[in-house]
Amino acid sequence: MAEIRVENLRKEFSGFTAVQNSSFIVADGEFFVMLGPSGCGKTTTLRMIAGLELPTSGRILLDGEDVTMKRARERDIAFVFQLFALYPHMNVRKNIGFPLLTQGVPAAEIRARVDEVARLLRIDHILDRSVSGLAGGDRQRVALGRAIVRRPKCFLMDEPLGTLDSEFRDLMVHELRELHNRIGATTVYVTHDQLEAMSMADKIAVMNHGVIEQFGTPTEIYQRPATMYVADFMGSPPMNFLKFHAGLAQGDASVTIRDAQIVLPTIREDRAPAELALGVRPEHIRLDDSSKLRGQILGAEYLGTTQIVVVETAAGVVKARIPAAASVHAGEQVGLALNGPYLSLFETATGRAIATDLSKGAAHG
Repeated sequence: MAEIRVENLRKEFSGFTAVQNSSFIVADGEFFVMLGPSGCGKTTTLRMIAGLELPTSGRILLDGEDVTMKRARERDIAFVFQLFALYPHMNVRKNIGFPLLTQGVPAAEIRARVDEVARLLRIDHILDRSVSGLAGGDRQRVALGRAIVRRPKCFLMDEPLGTLDSEFRDLMVHELRELHNRIGATTVYVTHDQLEAMSMADKIAVMNHGVIEQFGTPTEIYQRPATMYVADFMGSPPMNFLKFHAGLAQGDASVTIRDAQIVLPTIREDRAPAELALGVRPEHIRLDDSSKLRGQILGAEYLGTTQIVVVETAAGVVKARIPAAASVHAGEQVGLALNGPYLSLFETATGRAIATDLSKGAAHG
C-alpha cells in the first residue's frame, strides 16, 4: 500500500471552482474519509486522485511518485463506484476475476486469487451464481472483490453504500472497516453520511464549497470543530449556538448571555466587540431550575434511551439531549445548565472557532 499526498489541488469547470487549493496526506494503511454534502467537491477530488479528472493546478503523489497528469490506467489504484457497475452476463467468479484477465494473469492464478478474495468477503458460496439475482449487500461485496483482487496500492470508494437500505448499510460499514483492518489497505472513502465517516475513519476531511473546512480524527472533528459549518454538520442534532455581542479580554473566564453567567473556553487574546456564538452540543446541556439561562419548551422527541427537548430561549432555539424518563411538557419554562467542558466559541462573521477548551470543569448558567 502507499501514502497519498495532495498538494494545493484545484479544479475549475468553465469558470466554476469545484475544488479550491486542497492539501492533505493520507498515510500508508489509513482509512481516510472525505465528508460533505452534495456538490462540495469531495467526489471531484477523489476522481482527480484516481486520474479520471485532471486538476487545473496542484500535485498528487502516490507512494512518492508524481501521478498528477497520469491517466487512470497508469496509477495502481482500484475504484469502487456508488453504482456497482457489474457485468450482468458474467457470474460472480468472472466479475471478480475480470481485471486479472485483462492484465493477462494465468488462469490458475486468477482462480486462486478469486477464491482467496471470495473467502475474505464471505461470498465463496455464491461464486458460480449470476450477479443479476444477488441482493444489494452481496452485489457490493462482488464490486469490492473485483477491486481487492488486483492488490492495488490504494482503494478509492465513492459512496459505495449509498444505494443500500439502512440494515445492509449498517452491516457493510462494520464489514468495510473490518476488511480494511485485515488487508492493511490505504483507503480514500467519499460519503455525505457523518455516521459512516465517524464509524470508519482514521482521519476525516470535512468539505464545503470546494474547501476543506477541517482535517483531523473523528474525535477532533466532533469535539473541536474548527468552524460553525463543521459544528453544525457533525452531530445529530447538531451543535447549538448561543449568539451574543461582546468584546473579550485574554483570560476572561465567563460572559453574560441574557442575564446568565456562562463559563467560557480559554480566551488567549483580546478581541474587539463583535457578534460571537457559544457552541454547545445537546448532550452537554441539562435542565436546571436554578439556572438563569431560561426558555420555553416547544416540544420533545422520544428516542428510546434519551429524548431531544427543544427549548426557545432569548439567545436562540436550543436542543438538549436528556434522559428518556425525564418528564417535560410543551409550554413549560425551564432553566438550562451547560455541563461542558465541551464548549466552543465562534466569531459569527467568519464562522471560525476562536476558542475550544476541553480542560475546564462544568460550565453553569
